[in-house]
Amino acid sequence: MTELNDGKPRKIKNARPYSFTLEEDTTNFGAYERGGIVTQVKQPKVLNFKPLREAIKDPGDFLLSDFSKFDRPPLLHLAFQSLDKFVAELGRFPVAGSEEDAQKLISITTDLNESLGEGKLDDINPKLLRHFAFGARAVLNPMAAMFGGIVGQEVMKACSGKFHPLFQFFYFDSVESLPAEPLDPSDFKPLNSRYDAQISVFGSKLQKKLEDAIVFVVGSGALGCEFLKNLALMGVSCGKHGKLTITDDDVIEKSNLSRQFLFRDWNIGQPKSTVAASAASSINPLMHIEALQNRVGSETESVFHDAFWENLNVVINALDNVNARLYVDQRCLYFQKPLLESGTLGAKCNTQMVIPHLTENYGASRDPPEKQAPMCTVHSFPHNIDHCLTWARSEFEGLLEKTPAEANAYLSNPSEYTSAMRSAGDAQARDNLERVIECLDSERCESFQDCITWARLKFEDYFSNRVKQLTYTFPEDAATSTGAPFWSAPKRFPRAVRFETSDSSHLHFIMAASILRAETFGIPIPDWVKNPKKLAEAIDKIIVPDFKPKADVKIVTDERATTLATASVDDADVINQLIMKLEQYRKNIPSDFRMKPIQFEKDDDTNYHMDMIAALANMRARNYSIPEVDKLQAKLIAGRIIPAIATATAMATGLVCLDLYKVIDGSHKLEDYRNTFANLALPLFSIAEPVGPKVIKHQNLSWTVWDRWIIKNNPTLRELLQWLSDKGLNAYSISFGSCLLYNSMFPRHKERMDKTMADLARDVAKVELPPYRNHLDVVVACEDDDDNDVDIPQVSVYFR
Repeated sequence: MTELNDGKPRKIKNARPYSFTLEEDTTNFGAYERGGIVTQVKQPKVLNFKPLREAIKDPGDFLLSDFSKFDRPPLLHLAFQSLDKFVAELGRFPVAGSEEDAQKLISITTDLNESLGEGKLDDINPKLLRHFAFGARAVLNPMAAMFGGIVGQEVMKACSGKFHPLFQFFYFDSVESLPAEPLDPSDFKPLNSRYDAQISVFGSKLQKKLEDAIVFVVGSGALGCEFLKNLALMGVSCGKHGKLTITDDDVIEKSNLSRQFLFRDWNIGQPKSTVAASAASSINPLMHIEALQNRVGSETESVFHDAFWENLNVVINALDNVNARLYVDQRCLYFQKPLLESGTLGAKCNTQMVIPHLTENYGASRDPPEKQAPMCTVHSFPHNIDHCLTWARSEFEGLLEKTPAEANAYLSNPSEYTSAMRSAGDAQARDNLERVIECLDSERCESFQDCITWARLKFEDYFSNRVKQLTYTFPEDAATSTGAPFWSAPKRFPRAVRFETSDSSHLHFIMAASILRAETFGIPIPDWVKNPKKLAEAIDKIIVPDFKPKADVKIVTDERATTLATASVDDADVINQLIMKLEQYRKNIPSDFRMKPIQFEKDDDTNYHMDMIAALANMRARNYSIPEVDKLQAKLIAGRIIPAIATATAMATGLVCLDLYKVIDGSHKLEDYRNTFANLALPLFSIAEPVGPKVIKHQNLSWTVWDRWIIKNNPTLRELLQWLSDKGLNAYSISFGSCLLYNSMFPRHKERMDKTMADLARDVAKVELPPYRNHLDVVVACEDDDDNDVDIPQVSVYFR
C-alpha cells in the first residue's frame, strides 16, 4: 500500500495496539503486505474566545476542579462581579471581620442575581459570600503559588502554542481550609506584621500555631525549594517554639537551576539543603531552620530517632523516589504524624494528604511498576530512541567505567581477583575476564593514534559488523516458529552504516570516543583531534579488517531474558584459561599502571560524555531508521532527568500548603481535606476527599493501620500473652525483626515465659538495644477462640 508513503497526515479510527482503520477510501490503493511505521501527528486546534465584556455576561461552561462543588463556579463568577462593584462604589475592599461590609457585598450580589432574569441562581449562599468578603483584601501565599503555577503555564501556552489553553473561566476556592471553629472578629485585627493578610483570613490564633510548628521537610529539590519559600512567607516555624528541619543528601548540579530556584550558578557543588535553608532565612530571617545532609532511611535512625519523630507536628515530603516516600510513610504511620505528600512529572502534579486516623496511608495504594524494555529489545531490536539511548548509556558505562574498574581491581590484587572469578565460575565472571583481557592486551592503547584506531574499530563493530551478523542470522524474510514474519512490528529491520569521513556525525563519534579512551589510559589529548581535516587524515591510516558473518552465533530473542551472557557447562575451564592468559599479559604491563575509570556526568558540556552517548545512540538509530535526537534531548533521556517544570511544582506546593492550614489547626474532619491530580497541559483538575483507612473489628474492639498497641513496664513473655488473652486473642507466634521469639508449637519456647521481652530480644535475636531506643516492636500472630486468624496492629513493648 505504497500510496500511504506520501507523508500526509491521515485520520484513523478503531486504534488497537497493532492495528487501526483508515478513515478514507482505499479501494484504489495497492494491497497491504506487512509492516510499516506509523507516527502520530497531533493536529492544531482552533479556539474562539469571547471578549471579556461578552464572556462576563455569558460565561458558558466553567472548568470544574472539585466535583463536590459543581454549583460553586457560577456563584463565584457572580461574587467577583459584586466585589468589583463594591470597590467601584466604596473605593476599597471589604474589611476582614466586618459584618457591615459582608452584608453590603451580599446585598450587591442579591441585586446582581435578580437582574439576571432566567439565568439567576437559586441560592447565593450568604455564608460563602461572608467568607468571600472577609478574605477579599488578603493575598495568601498558597493561593498565589497555586494560581501562579496555572497562570504561568497559560502564558507559556500563549507564547509557544503548545498544550491546550484554559478556555474562558476557571474558579477555585478552598473554604474548607478556614478554621473549623467560628472566630471572634477581634481575631482578624491586623498586628502590624508581615502576616496581617493571613491573619485577616485565618485569625491570629492559627498564625501563632503556624509560627510555633515543628516541621520536617524531606528533600530540597524542586518541590523542597518551593515549599521552603512558601513556609517562610507563611511564617511557619518562625516563632520562639517553632523549628523546621530540612534534609537532603544531594548536591546542586547545573541541570537543577531551571526549576530549583533557590539555587544559583555559584552554588553548584554545594549541599542542596544548606543553600536552600540559607535562601529561606533571607526570605524570612525569623525562621528557625536546621539543614541536614542525611538520607532518611533505616541507616540514619540514630539521627532521626524516636524523640525526633515524636516531637514533630507535621512532615512534608519533597522526594523524587517511591522507596523513600514509603519509608517516610511508615515512620509517620508509626509515630502517628500527618504527612503531606506531593509529586510532579512534567505538567502533571498530584497531592495526597495522609492524616492520622482519618485517611489511608501513602503505602495503602501503589502505582503499577514502570515497564522497562526487555534486554533483547535494547540490544538487538530497538524501535524507538529511548532504546538506543539506554543501550548507549549501558555501553558507555561498560567501556569507560566498569571495564577499567575491573582492570584496576585485577592489577591492584591479582591473586584475590582471580580467586574471586574462580569462585563465581559463571558466565558473568567469564565475561568480566574477557573484557579485562581485551582492555589490557588486544585493545590496549599506548598513543593517541591507538585511541583513534580503537574508536574507528568500535564504530565498525557496533554499526556495521553486528548489524551484518544480525541480518545474516535473521534475514529480512525470516519467519518465527509459528510461520509469522520475524521482522514484524514493533521490530525494525536494520541496515549497516558505512563509515564516511565526510559525515560530520561519524567524525564526532570518533573524536568523542578517542578522547574518552585516552582519558582512561592517561594519554595526553592533542589539540588537532578537534580539527575535522586532521582527524580524517588520522582515520584514513587505519586498516579495517573485512567482516564475515558466522553461522553459529546465538542472538537472544527471549523478552524475559535478564542477561546476554549465556551460561555454559565449561565456564570453569574457560575461566581458568582466561586467567592464565591474563597472568601472561600482566608481565608486559608496568607494575604501577592503573586505568582511570570515567563516571558518567551529564551536566559538564566540555567532558564529551554526552557527545559520546548521543553519537552512539544516533548511529544506532540510523541503523534502525529511528528518528535521531539532538544532544539536549539525549541528555534528558540518558541522564534519566525526570521532567519537572516550575509551574506544576508551584501549583502542587500551593495546594499542599492550603491543607497545611487544616493540619496545623487540628480540628478538621476527613471531608475537609483534599487530594489532587492535575495536568496543566490539558488542563485538568481533579480534586477529591481522601479515602479513609480500612477498619478491622474484633469483638468490641476496632482498629486501623494507624493504631499501635502499647504495653509498658518491660513485661515478660507470659505477661504479654496474658495481656493479649484479655482482649480475646490467642497469640501463637511472636517475632522481632526476622527472629522468632515465641511459637506455641515449640515446647522449648515455654522456658522463655518468665523472661522479659527486652531480654529475649538481646538473648534470642542477638540485638543491641541502643540508648536512644526505649521500646521494641514485635509482630504478633493471633487467632480468636474459633481459631480464625486476626490481623492485629503492631505491638510496641516499652522497656525503659
